[in-house]
Amino acid sequence: MKKVAVFLAEGFEEGEALFVVDVLRRAGFQCDLVSINGKMVKGSHDIVVLTDKIISDEIKECDMIVLPGGLPGAINLRDDERVIELVKYFDKVPEKFVAAICAAPIILERAGIIKGRTITSYPGEEYTTLFKEANYVEDIVVVDDHLITSRGPATILPFAYTLVDALGGDSSSLKEGMLYNMVRESKFQ
Repeated sequence: MKKVAVFLAEGFEEGEALFVVDVLRRAGFQCDLVSINGKMVKGSHDIVVLTDKIISDEIKECDMIVLPGGLPGAINLRDDERVIELVKYFDKVPEKFVAAICAAPIILERAGIIKGRTITSYPGEEYTTLFKEANYVEDIVVVDDHLITSRGPATILPFAYTLVDALGGDSSSLKEGMLYNMVRESKFQ
């Protein structure tokens, strides 16, 4: 069974973390919420979450790490040297994936893994300036080999389904079961 670690730090974007975990678990993957501090982590909208694990070298056994955005959560992850070292490690192993959404690509930049890569992030000049060494695009989800990035809260489901497919799962039945196809076809999309 493929294993995924979703990192949490104080101020994380709750939807970007919890929806990803929900979709990956529905797809049959082991997906753990991993804190960089204590077991309880408060999100950017004051929702407190009980995590499954605390960051350790055990994370290297996972197939994918996911970095949710939110402020100051993404900054807190970016400033944690253990997170940076794990991002660098995962980026060097071809069969492993690094995924980041919203503001979290700042972590990828700090880890030094974006040069010449195609990425996206939350919109804003501060991000496009920060990512000047990357090929920055404004797509909803961007896959560059084993690096996957996305824009923000409204792109959570396309991001999560892309993660499922990258891990060898099949997102088509999930999309149907979660009524995602209905939303995409409706006037309310």
